[in-house]
Amino acid sequence: MNPSDCKLNQRRNLLAGMLAAVGGAAVSGCAPRGEPTDPLWTGFDERITERTLAEAEKLLGLQFTEAERRLMLGGHADGHGLFSDRVTNLRRWRDIDKPNGLAPATVFDPRLPGVEYPAQADSVSLFEEPLAERPPATEDVAFASLKQLAHWLDRGQLTSVELTQLYLDRITRYDGQLKSFITVTPELALEQAAEADRERAGGRTLGPLHGLPYGLKDLADTAGVPTTWGAGPYRNRVPDQDAAVTRRMRNAGAVLLGKTALGALAWGEVWFGGETRNPWNPAEGSSGSSAGSAAATAAGLCAFAIGTETWGSIVSPAERCGVAGLRPTFGRVSRAGAMALCWSLDKIGPICRHAEDTASVLAVLNGYDPADPASLAHGFAYDGSQPLSGLTVGYDPRRLERADVTGSDRAALEVLRATGVQLVELEWPALPWEVIGPILEVEAAAAFEDLVLSGRDERLRRQIANSWPNVLRAAFFHGAVDFVQCQRVRRLIMQGLHTVFSRVDLFFAPADDDITALTNLSGHPALALRAGFEPVRSRAIDGVTEDDASGPLHSVPDSIHLWSGLFREGALIQVARAMEQALAPQSGWGARRPRLG
Repeated sequence: MNPSDCKLNQRRNLLAGMLAAVGGAAVSGCAPRGEPTDPLWTGFDERITERTLAEAEKLLGLQFTEAERRLMLGGHADGHGLFSDRVTNLRRWRDIDKPNGLAPATVFDPRLPGVEYPAQADSVSLFEEPLAERPPATEDVAFASLKQLAHWLDRGQLTSVELTQLYLDRITRYDGQLKSFITVTPELALEQAAEADRERAGGRTLGPLHGLPYGLKDLADTAGVPTTWGAGPYRNRVPDQDAAVTRRMRNAGAVLLGKTALGALAWGEVWFGGETRNPWNPAEGSSGSSAGSAAATAAGLCAFAIGTETWGSIVSPAERCGVAGLRPTFGRVSRAGAMALCWSLDKIGPICRHAEDTASVLAVLNGYDPADPASLAHGFAYDGSQPLSGLTVGYDPRRLERADVTGSDRAALEVLRATGVQLVELEWPALPWEVIGPILEVEAAAAFEDLVLSGRDERLRRQIANSWPNVLRAAFFHGAVDFVQCQRVRRLIMQGLHTVFSRVDLFFAPADDDITALTNLSGHPALALRAGFEPVRSRAIDGVTEDDASGPLHSVPDSIHLWSGLFREGALIQVARAMEQALAPQSGWGARRPRLG
């Protein structure tokens, strides 16, 4: 047996031991991991005994009697241990090829039984406002809204090739500092841009994204272009098919600049090539696994970008980088061809510099796809001309009294009040948001079982306690019964949030970890919006640096969040657009930009 096979068997035996105990039988073909003289292994017994079960009970919060343990090991009438068949089956199931995209037979649906979710006709009508002529400064073009860029393209004041080259030049100039792209595709981008220009010259326009260059998070497959998932073990992975989101962007005429960085396997901003930085303060990371998409958009390296969220990975980097990040209702956007981290939590959405731009992107992304078992058929409608007076927005005053609430947060509430919405005070329910941890960890461990059991998880760059390699290994020790109980509690959370959004259309608050977790569990949409700037010391890059407790203060974006009922993204964007316009003097839209070296 070679060393790598030994390591694989050691891991399999360790993971199978608790669940697959066979009374008195040895299950290991190798010595335990660690040095033979390590005190940890003093008295180590390779057999699965009553003591093994008693020790395992500590991990699961259980306590059985000696007689109950003996009975579990005593087993069936045929004399075999109760777990003997399970041992065989677990090992056989692990040997079945299960690619990352193979979804479980159980599918999460955010819709509650008996609740009617009004249908929507697919339509987008942007807020009517005067649009400026193209400015002479290229930087003003780079930071323009999608609406403004499309206007210049339509009027012949700008070509897609010119705009694409502008962004490619900015990537060359600034991305060495930010590390927001893993792969840049200049030849493909210029080819797609030239095709967009030819189509437009021939009188054919594919929609508001036609000819606009964008960045795609590097976990959505691109045929012939590396899709690395930000992780060393997959850095040479080149898919032969496009993800659904890639196809939708191409069919809309959008121009792919390249693949934006994500933390390895969608955790944080640390990937195999470095750490993605916040353009407003490059001493800190851009936070969340859509780190590259948010940083590139904020720095004017692309017109917009595509991100994904499982637990905050759109809204967190959008907040850090001061852009508009929209996490859609679970099931709105197909994940087919995108890396699966947690099948019941993963979502794909737009990251833009302006809130209303997210409507144009979501309209392209939205749509049923039979290739994604969780895909839902529900239209998306947005009308920027509708008055806000008919909308109710809830807020919890207690959440604005916390010590970490900023002046920008409080000012945003007053701005919201002035938009004409009806504000409703309500108490956000205290719900056990922590169940998101076991659900995410167990599904992620299933998605990357082979990575862990083969030992290739040791090739991931971050090897600290709070990182995927350690969390995935530990996830194998979650109890199956406990996992199901977490899902039952999740149903209670869905019911609790349905009660909230039966009272109000939207909910407003400063960034809150518990609301982010709860609304991810329930599948509700969210939008992070820049509210202003606050002086903050450099924050940690996860696993690489620590918070700078004594360094200089940096003026960085401060954001607020809006949440809505299922499929109510149109209302989210309406309110966010109105707030953005009112907040512009203090939030710096159009005038204040990151200073990059």
